[in-house]
Amino acid sequence: MKINKSILTLAILAALTIGCNSSSKNLEEAQEEVVDAHNELDQANLDYDADMENYKLETAKTIEANNQSIVDFKVRIANEKKEKRAEYEAKINELDQKNSDMKKKLDEYQADGKEKWDAFKTEFSRDMNELGIAFKDLTVNNTK
Repeated sequence: MKINKSILTLAILAALTIGCNSSSKNLEEAQEEVVDAHNELDQANLDYDADMENYKLETAKTIEANNQSIVDFKVRIANEKKEKRAEYEAKINELDQKNSDMKKKLDEYQADGKEKWDAFKTEFSRDMNELGIAFKDLTVNNTK
């Protein structure tokens, strides 16, 4: 019986040792996965911040170009007849207000997650494209 108890005891100790080694390997793997996930999250946050910053810079350039177009257009219409000039000035003022509103909307945007940023960016880009078309249409109307 002592031999059987000894063998049984050794078998139990061996199983526990193997189990502990297996558990420590699983723990190490889990810890590595957590570190990897944390690093991926940090990188995603950096990418998100960079995307926001780049988009804001690009859009600020477009808004400034729109402002310059307004100034240039005002110079071009200075010699128009009073009625035609008043019509153009009304259109210019409307576009100027829209341009200012877009700048304000972009400046006031607060980071609120990537999904909301993507939705904001899509809508904002659409509005900026429409504004750009309105600026081009104003120029085309002036040359006819």
